[in-house]
Amino acid sequence: MATIDLLQPKLRQLKLSGMHDAISARVEEARTRGLDPLDFLLVLLDDELSRRDSEGLARRIQGAHFEELCDLRDFEFSFNPEIPKARLWELATGRFIEDHMSVLLCGPTGVGKSFVAQALGLAACRQQRRVLFTKVADLLADLAGGRVDGSWQTRLKRYLKPDLLILDDFGMREYTLSQTEDLYEIVSRRYRRSSLIVTTNRDPKDFYGLFPNPVLAEGLLDRLVNSAHLITMLGGSYRTQQRPAV
Repeated sequence: MATIDLLQPKLRQLKLSGMHDAISARVEEARTRGLDPLDFLLVLLDDELSRRDSEGLARRIQGAHFEELCDLRDFEFSFNPEIPKARLWELATGRFIEDHMSVLLCGPTGVGKSFVAQALGLAACRQQRRVLFTKVADLLADLAGGRVDGSWQTRLKRYLKPDLLILDDFGMREYTLSQTEDLYEIVSRRYRRSSLIVTTNRDPKDFYGLFPNPVLAEGLLDRLVNSAHLITMLGGSYRTQQRPAV
């Protein structure tokens, strides 16, 4: 007669850790409820699928390199009623990623752009999509290092692979020619193939003056601005409210 002690090594060998962890409780449940063998097998398979889904989500979240784990359900829309709640929840469905569109989140410092961007990224992870979050300054420093040591192409691929690339703090300062070229490569190669979320403190009409080459600027911004969902986030700063009392 088969016993749990005989089954568990085989489940480990098959890498069915979800079944391995749950089988003792499930066997007891099957005996108590008088489950049909097929129903019992279905319950065990669901345990295994649930474990794999959970581990897959954890890997995608870890690979996204979020600064913090943000959930749109935790965003305080009541603090800034002007923020377009319905549009953000629509974006959280991930349809813009299916359509290979981008999102441009504009607004003053502290209004919650980075939170929303990462919350949309988390939603994409839950939809089994690959996501990468990075500050624009960090991305440009990384690619500059690639120009020095000859690994530029390899480093660039890291930013082209994800289904969703989140670029935080775009337009904080003027860009050099090589930085402009790097941004152009990323935006143009992802255009209509995958999606971007970009956060910025600037109005899009002010972007052009940040780039030394008007031709590259036009090509970059045409693909970035004119094909994106433009979300303007207005209101007061959360950070001001979170300052400790003196």
